[in-house]
Amino acid sequence: MSISATEVRFDEANMWLSLSDGRTLGVPLTWFPRLLAAEPAQLERVEITPFGLHWEDLDEDISVPALLAGNRDQAA
Repeated sequence: MSISATEVRFDEANMWLSLSDGRTLGVPLTWFPRLLAAEPAQLERVEITPFGLHWEDLDEDISVPALLAGNRDQAA
């Protein structure tokens, strides 16, 4: 079974993912400079796909499986 994101939210320092298996994953925004520099409205325009997260405006793609594996270098 592939685990995917079902919801994405942000606070000042982190991105929080609700996952399809019921877990919540927090990831520091410092891992993703484009997200860290983005305006709140830009962060809200995220597309959740079966494989990860995509921000068209920010040209950012993040793999949920890579985040779960702790591979921040492969997450973008």
